[in-house]
Amino acid sequence: MNPTLGQEDEEAPVIPRVLELESLAARKSHFLFGPRQTGKTFLVRQTLRHARIYDLLDSQVYLSLTRNPGLVAEELSGRRDLVVIDEIQRMPALLNEVHRLIERGARFVLTGSSARKLRRGGVNLLGGRARQLHLHPLTWHELGDAFDLNTALDRGTLPPVYFSDNARADLDAYTGLYLQHEVAAEGATRNVPAFSRFLRVAALCNATMVNFSNVANAAQVARTTVHEYFQILADTLLVHELPAWRRSVKRKPIASSKYYFFDVGVARTLQGRGALGPGTREYGEALETWLLNELVSWRDYVSGQPLSYWRSTSGFEVDFLIGDHTAVELKATAHVSPGDLRSLRALAEERVVKRLLCVSLDPRTRRVGEVQVLPLARFLERLWGGEFR
Repeated sequence: MNPTLGQEDEEAPVIPRVLELESLAARKSHFLFGPRQTGKTFLVRQTLRHARIYDLLDSQVYLSLTRNPGLVAEELSGRRDLVVIDEIQRMPALLNEVHRLIERGARFVLTGSSARKLRRGGVNLLGGRARQLHLHPLTWHELGDAFDLNTALDRGTLPPVYFSDNARADLDAYTGLYLQHEVAAEGATRNVPAFSRFLRVAALCNATMVNFSNVANAAQVARTTVHEYFQILADTLLVHELPAWRRSVKRKPIASSKYYFFDVGVARTLQGRGALGPGTREYGEALETWLLNELVSWRDYVSGQPLSYWRSTSGFEVDFLIGDHTAVELKATAHVSPGDLRSLRALAEERVVKRLLCVSLDPRTRRVGEVQVLPLARFLERLWGGEFR
């Protein structure tokens, strides 16, 4: 794959995305959801060049459609026209017109950085007439030769940030301006100081099972408010919930989910982390967050396989399970020891999971009993190559 990039920054290289939007849009209408700066607008303009585009961040377009939602129908040139409405969450009422036009044969791509207003407004997301797609930050597979692990762990893989000459300033702007103020501006919360306190505490809980009472105390908000704020993060696509795998019988499983921010650079900026040093606990957390997001992207683009993690009440834990067939334990070390494999061995006793993998920075592939030790790059080659579907 030739390295490229998909985003609004014209000076960055252009990375072709795995998501084949053009072929998908040729057959059916779609919602395209993704956090800001993942490249939705760029992807639309690069791949759907013949579509009629309405950008609701353009105040003139927004006001015109507010006054006359029927303008879209008036400007259609044919029954099978393809129409893009960018940032559809700014005008949920427009979905009534979209619904009507889909029934007449028009096709739509509706992009959004949040489904919150759509759902809260009683909109049923067109009752199945439009499928949902997700666009994520850049993946290892998409970056190709442009990928560097330490760069990805330090700054994340949002397209304009990964290739930025001042990534720290860009991340500060993203977290400060967008995550705090734009989330509040959407009407999700009116208490910006409380939400800002919560956001930092939530980031410090990244890649963990969240104790909502502890978060409430640290953020100085009510426990019920913490639940509401986590829902805001989920609705605005800023966190992924990783559910617990609960099929183990010999060892009682924990049922609590874990939460991961959608981009490791955003998470580390909210945490207030400095330089990232290999061998530290922060490096291991960053690697785990990055790999979870790689797996989420692979799931949404390619496989549809459910993802989960396993932890027993006795303390055994495996980072990721792909379906019920592949267990992945991640170790941020170049020297995997037998002790690093104890949780995989405990899970093997359940006789459910067929493939046990320890993915690490170890340079060589080897097998230790039932467990295959894989270098990170080799695991990613096999993942994107289709082996774990």
